[in-house]
Amino acid sequence: MDARQLAAVRVARALGDPTRFRMLRAIASQEEISCRDLTALFRLAQATVSHHLKVLTQAGLVSARKEGPFHYYRVHRDALEAHGATIAAAFGAAPRRARRAERAS
Repeated sequence: MDARQLAAVRVARALGDPTRFRMLRAIASQEEISCRDLTALFRLAQATVSHHLKVLTQAGLVSARKEGPFHYYRVHRDALEAHGATIAAAFGAAPRRARRAERAS
C-alpha cells in the first residue's frame, strides 16, 4: 500500500464511527466551531468530544485554532477531496474531474 492508500484507510477508520461522521458533518456545515459548541450540540462529555476531535485531526480531516481557553475546529476540504479521489482510484472509478473532461472531448 502506498502512502495515499494508507491515509485513505486512516480516514475511513476515523469516519467509520457514526459519532465522528456526524461531528465532521457539523464542523463542515460551518466555517469553524468550538469544542464547547460541539459538546453542547452532541450532548457528550467534553473528554469524549475531545477524543473524537483528536481522531479526526490525526486523520487530517480537521485542524484546530486556539483562542484563549477555546479551540476552534475547521474541516480540511482538500483532504476530503483527496480521500474521495483515492477511494475512487482504488476501486477503479475515475475521479469526477476526469469524467467531466472525458465527456467534453
